[in-house]
Amino acid sequence: MERKPSWLRAKIPGGPEYLKVRNLVKENRLNTVCESAHCPNLGECWSRGTATIMILGDTCTRSCRFCAIATGKPGEVDWGEPARVADAVRIMGLKHAVITSVARDDLADGGAEIWARTVRAVRNVNPDTHIEVLIPDFKGRQESLNTVLDAEPDILNHNMETVKRLQKPVRVQAKYERSLEVLRRAKARGFVTKTGLMLGIGEREGEIEETLRDLAEEKVDILTLGQYLRPTPKHLPIDRWVTPEEFAKWKEKSLELGFGVCESGPLVRSSYHADEQSARYTTADTAAAN
Repeated sequence: MERKPSWLRAKIPGGPEYLKVRNLVKENRLNTVCESAHCPNLGECWSRGTATIMILGDTCTRSCRFCAIATGKPGEVDWGEPARVADAVRIMGLKHAVITSVARDDLADGGAEIWARTVRAVRNVNPDTHIEVLIPDFKGRQESLNTVLDAEPDILNHNMETVKRLQKPVRVQAKYERSLEVLRRAKARGFVTKTGLMLGIGEREGEIEETLRDLAEEKVDILTLGQYLRPTPKHLPIDRWVTPEEFAKWKEKSLELGFGVCESGPLVRSSYHADEQSARYTTADTAAAN
């Protein structure tokens, strides 16, 4: 199962834009999920001058069995990080910035305050930039979620990752209903919502459809579907390679269910072509819709 099929071909990193992004990340002492999660699209995205910035360090307090990000005791919160993130977004000239973080269950607010400061700093320095936040579940703390939402990002992204039956073996400390609640609360406050699923990690066809229907019921706007890729032999094995044809089928089904946008394919990740996914959800359009 570890031999990749012919349709899984990622771009080799290189070129002037790639080098520019790599140097910018290093000089600003930033972390990216592109590197930490071993994203197969790093070469393509960095060559396009885009990267998903990861705040609150590079060590996660959770032990999800699909994820390459290091698990352990995180370092101290870096309160200078929001300003550096804002400056990096300015230098890259991003019209759409994606920011994510490790889970920080060691902090009383789960890191919500630095999340809010980062969004506001990026907005202050880059007033025309569309801001997408890919957040953890904050262990279900409504006040932490509200802290982030009060900073007014443009898109609230929280990944379900997999179907209900596989939540415990795949995400370990996460809960299916808790993740749905994050999306539900954000939508209730008028935000554009987004989530993503991995396929090929042991789910069944009926379970995929059930999850899509649950998400459609919460009126999630943007959905990403991609192939699970095993980071190391210590992580969960790949159950199957999902064909491009099956991904196309699930995209069609998702659009039928009412999702506004569905990015579905073997190499799709949560932030893949995020700028294109969000194009129909400008601030003006969102305000009109709500």
